[in-house]
Amino acid sequence: MKSTDPERQAEQARVDAVIAAIEDQIIRTKAALAKAHAETRAVEKNYGANTSINRYEIDDIAESRAEIEQQRRLLFQASENEEILKRQLATLQELKKSPYFGRIDILDPGEREPESLYIGVASLMNSDKTDFLIYDWRAPISGVYYNGTLGTVTYPTPNGPQTTKLVKKRQFTIVDGQITNMFDTNETVGDEMLQAALGQQNDQYMQSIVATIQQEQNDIIRNTQSDLLVVQGVAGSGKTSAILQRIAYLLFHARDSLNADQIVLFSPNLLFSQYISQVLPKLGEKNMRQVTLAGFLRRRFEGLQVETLFDRYETSHGHANGREFLESAAMMQAVEAYLAKMAAGQVQPCFVPIRFNEEPFFSADHIATVYAAQPTALPVEQRLLATKNALIKELKARIATEARQDWVAKELDALTTQQITKLLGKHSVDDFASPEQLNAYLARRWAKRRLRQVYDALYNNYFIDYYAQYHDLLAQLPIKDAAALTQRYDEQLEFHRLPLSYTASLMYLRDLLSGSGVNRAFQYVFIDEMQDYSPAMLYYLRHAFPLAKFTILGDSEQALFYPLITPATLLAQTQELLAAKHPKLVALRRSYRSTKEITDFAKALLPDGDEIISFTRHGAIPQLLISQTPAQWHADLVAAVTAAQADFGKVALLTRDQAQAAQLYQLLYERVTPLTHLTATDSTLPSGVVILPTYLAKGLEFDAVIIPDVSTQAFTAQDTGLLYTMASRAMHHLTLLCPGELSSVVTPAARQLVQMKFTKA
Repeated sequence: MKSTDPERQAEQARVDAVIAAIEDQIIRTKAALAKAHAETRAVEKNYGANTSINRYEIDDIAESRAEIEQQRRLLFQASENEEILKRQLATLQELKKSPYFGRIDILDPGEREPESLYIGVASLMNSDKTDFLIYDWRAPISGVYYNGTLGTVTYPTPNGPQTTKLVKKRQFTIVDGQITNMFDTNETVGDEMLQAALGQQNDQYMQSIVATIQQEQNDIIRNTQSDLLVVQGVAGSGKTSAILQRIAYLLFHARDSLNADQIVLFSPNLLFSQYISQVLPKLGEKNMRQVTLAGFLRRRFEGLQVETLFDRYETSHGHANGREFLESAAMMQAVEAYLAKMAAGQVQPCFVPIRFNEEPFFSADHIATVYAAQPTALPVEQRLLATKNALIKELKARIATEARQDWVAKELDALTTQQITKLLGKHSVDDFASPEQLNAYLARRWAKRRLRQVYDALYNNYFIDYYAQYHDLLAQLPIKDAAALTQRYDEQLEFHRLPLSYTASLMYLRDLLSGSGVNRAFQYVFIDEMQDYSPAMLYYLRHAFPLAKFTILGDSEQALFYPLITPATLLAQTQELLAAKHPKLVALRRSYRSTKEITDFAKALLPDGDEIISFTRHGAIPQLLISQTPAQWHADLVAAVTAAQADFGKVALLTRDQAQAAQLYQLLYERVTPLTHLTATDSTLPSGVVILPTYLAKGLEFDAVIIPDVSTQAFTAQDTGLLYTMASRAMHHLTLLCPGELSSVVTPAARQLVQMKFTKA
């Protein structure tokens, strides 16, 4: 219902008073920030002065380590305090523009008058800290705003469930301190506010949705019990937005035990990482760690060119022999079985010599002898660690022997006077009773320094050839394709390449042998576009982050790289893979991104599309332009792009692959400006017209989308997921072009939902 004018005037007066309080806090925060900045600069200056030491000698480094560490802690604390104040200032400046978006009036048991609480993106107290002017949307009581309807409601608190009566729910739109819209409602978020938010044109960055969170999204955001939360959401259902608000919620509620560096989000691509990068900072939170799967694998296989999902999609649409097994949980269990055979002595580690001065210092046979001498009751990882420690002990014992070798004397003779002085460290020539004592001291120091490379090789497990060990594992796989898989692995490795399908099991084998690769610091792992992860990779990530709770989200209908599976099957599969004890599946079926006309078309492409619910925001009917000649198709394409560009700030041409994207760019670059061709290495999403393969558009949205070719030459009947993904990127406008015969992927039902136009030359 519309509020009366006196009510609106009273609400505006309160907004003005709150903004005045915000301005006062901005002044005080700026002063505190200036002081903190000066303190940080002073600590940095002191740190630089006190760490200018001789780092060449071990003795000097050890002597100053405590002082350096103390200075480092002081610098970290000063920098962290400054960053906190910067985030506080940014939050206050955002609050000044729009202090809050909701109001709830609650009547607690035993009270006569209801209390009005205002909900915003951050909390704000009055000057004497006795009352909240704004409640953070993540506060327990704020849950009533999102989930409660008028009447008796219950909400969780640290002291257990509390009951109150919700007597009013009011929503605001406040722009630059002025109320532009307000109304009372019994809904979670009224359609009027949601329509306004969704009707805006797209920005370079994803926006926060705290003012328009829906009840099903709120259930995701506030879930703290599940160790595995699977979010199966249709395109445009707000699953990614809900996950980002979930991260903000978790950081708010576990402030003392959780920080943003203990949360990692696996993003589908670099464009997406940049697109979502401003959501948390605008909520006053530091961004979580972000990594793409390709980036994660690249760091784990330095020196190798690791195939990405995009590489695979571009080069092959078929399944290589044995690939399905390599990417299954059964392959990971085969790794475990192989380790069991090694523990039983049926398989031996692949040792390689440690070399020094181009000669074996520890031969492979010697290392094997040391390994055999370790207790067989130890797990393989512990036996290898014991082997390493025994070799390091042997190395230290050999330093004195090596110091008497001719190579040491020859290298000492070649040193300059300055180098000899540095080698002496705190000593001088006068400290030694004879030249013999001096030479013996220098020889030990030099031998120790030169043999450091042997120590480093032992420390880094270079005495084990993990790649040869993996070859042995592949050759022993109990499948018919074992020989072919092994041959392909060897051929690719020879050229320093590693196919994606081998990565999960190779990392797992290496980790189990070395005892490395496990990170127990992360408390939460988020995986977006889960349908693009193989079972083997999920299995590995559970191993790599053993203490983390997992939230994985995606849409099985958008599976471009793996076969479609149902949400129920997905939950059962991931529950087993991630060893979850308290799993939960949340299905988001309402699509908010696109107009009803676009969503209705997109869901008509799917066999189970009736399960998708369109949000009632109306717009233009999707257009299908069918041409008979290449010249007419080209003219239609230019006209479609030009028309979309005139009405919208962000227009995307989505293609099957990079080859088609490159061809389109060549066709259009002189006719359309600005025009950008995006690749997997791009991390920013420019305005204007962009051309990109569909797999890079995962998680993104555009004002207008143009699909340049839906003919039988471009799509087969099996490409339903591809076309659905393309169409569902469009927010306001969708155009499809067809040079020739229309593909059957555009179903009869979908054809009824487009404005079809046949063009002639």
